[in-house]
Amino acid sequence: MPLNQTACGRLHSRIKGAHGSRGSCIVVRSSLEPCLPTLKPSTLQIGKKWPELQGARNWDGLLSPLDGTLRGELVRYGEFVRAAYASFDFNGGAPSYGSCRFPSCSLLRRAGLPETGYKVTRLLHVASTPTPGWLSPCSSSYIGYVAVCDDEDEIQRLGRRDVVIAFRGMVTRSEWLDGFKSNLTRLPAADAGENEEEENEAPMVVSGFWSLFTAPGEAHCSLQQQVLDEVQRIIREYGGKDGTPPRSITIAGHSLGAALAVLSAYEITTAAVATQQGGDEAAPMMVTAVSFGGPRVGNAAFRRRLEESGGKVLRVVNSDDIVTKVPGFLVDDDDGDRCNQGGEPVKRMDGVPRWLVSKMGWGYSDVGRELRVSCQDLASNLVASHDLDLYLKLLAACTD
Repeated sequence: MPLNQTACGRLHSRIKGAHGSRGSCIVVRSSLEPCLPTLKPSTLQIGKKWPELQGARNWDGLLSPLDGTLRGELVRYGEFVRAAYASFDFNGGAPSYGSCRFPSCSLLRRAGLPETGYKVTRLLHVASTPTPGWLSPCSSSYIGYVAVCDDEDEIQRLGRRDVVIAFRGMVTRSEWLDGFKSNLTRLPAADAGENEEEENEAPMVVSGFWSLFTAPGEAHCSLQQQVLDEVQRIIREYGGKDGTPPRSITIAGHSLGAALAVLSAYEITTAAVATQQGGDEAAPMMVTAVSFGGPRVGNAAFRRRLEESGGKVLRVVNSDDIVTKVPGFLVDDDDGDRCNQGGEPVKRMDGVPRWLVSKMGWGYSDVGRELRVSCQDLASNLVASHDLDLYLKLLAACTD
């Protein structure tokens, strides 16, 4: 949905830190004028700065004000997500509905990204709960892709070989039905000892998101397995040998895709930790999730497990986007350390007893660091506020 730039006037960008930057609320003002040029292929040299941009220091010093190079990288990854939407077949009356419209070899070019330096190595599919044909014509659909940077000039610019995993948001009715299953479900224990964890200390995630992530389809394995298999294949192919460039994995998604990006980061990093404990001495790959308009995914124990495994998450949140405020209530270790735009502490449960929130499974925790943007002069519109194009324009308008 296009954004009326004249109606927007001034942009307000507020940055909030989940950890390491407690209680800080800063407003950055800028206009939407610079947004179009940033959509061109980036020529900014990143080089050795790449670990910092990927969250090695939890983006300390980069969010307030928003670092120009980081801003360009966020918009670039958002464009990869846009390509996942552009390549999806939305024609509900056609047999090809829900598939990818383009072959892997030309997907990025035909989706509007002709000069990325990346090649698509695998298309990804998700299986949702089967529904009657009149309600949803498909229960398995194309959700995104994996792409590897294979251009030497781009590898040199980025300072490493980057792997992108991009996910679109909710599209089919069956995905919506799964998305509404917002109760928390406990993640499988990594080892027998974890079976002794108390229920309120066990990592838990939204059951609908977990179902979409782990359910196999008729013609493919689960999205979880697809992601892990392709990451392992890429690690074997490109290795971590002496003389080869460093490697990174960046998982970007919008809406449902943002939730799947967080779950993918969790799976990749926890699998990597298990592999290293098993004696594999290969250099670990840095794993970063970039979330655009993502809903809450899990509880505080899930957030801690992801952080302990080394996964990094940067959430880009529009203040007017209701999707980022659901499901459930925020229950965190630092409830008193968040603030609203006026600098006042955020009330997490609005009078709802904490014991009731815990008992009913309504307690969630925000993951990673948050970059909050808003366009306060734009008339409130629930659909427009969640639109990926608006997110990218707001990001592109932020100034150093």
